[in-house]
Amino acid sequence: MIPSYAATVDFLYSLQKHGVKLGLDTIQSLLERAGKPQDRYLILHIGGTNGKGSTAAMVASVLQAAGYRVGLYTSPHLLDFRERIRVNGAPIPEQRVAMLTQGLQDAAAGTLSPTFFEFTTAMAFQHFSESGVEIAVVEVGMGGRFDATNVVRPLVAAITNVSLDHQKHLGESIRAIAFEKAGIIKRDVPVVCGRLSPDAAEVVQEVARNRGAPVYQFGPDFGFEGD
Repeated sequence: MIPSYAATVDFLYSLQKHGVKLGLDTIQSLLERAGKPQDRYLILHIGGTNGKGSTAAMVASVLQAAGYRVGLYTSPHLLDFRERIRVNGAPIPEQRVAMLTQGLQDAAAGTLSPTFFEFTTAMAFQHFSESGVEIAVVEVGMGGRFDATNVVRPLVAAITNVSLDHQKHLGESIRAIAFEKAGIIKRDVPVVCGRLSPDAAEVVQEVARNRGAPVYQFGPDFGFEGD
């Protein structure tokens, strides 16, 4: 019997007891058991300190207007958990939350202890796969290098900006935090950057250079026109 949506959400929130665990082993194992749903569509991966959620939403809107079937994964939500996971703008249905939760609980099978964010990330990837999404826009939760979303190999990555945030987990300096944010850069995958401070830009450029990833940075490489 599938639990109610209310009971399912209570279970999901109970996973917050695991706190924040930086690392990819658990999410990789969970997704492998679920059949690697994140490999079944194109992905745009968006990180940064501020503006990554709004950037993700705008990119998803543009792609949908262009005729693609688009998944959008963002956090946190404002009123309802379902806001985090959308397909063509529609929040994941309550019944799908309950069904996917039960399936992922079975996949974890008592040997994995995913955090709230790891579990919901796997849910989003599975929902996108089962909904026939062509491209998903995925917002990084925290940092980048060890964030649960960083199991993907995207078509392109974006770093909106870098400032001091989550210093307990990411480091005490702009350079340290920039290194964590730059962890989403994959070999040969282009990365688009917003306005970065010189220290942050230097770190991001170095990581990208080591991975053979082309960098397009606001200012030197592109800009905008408007009032």
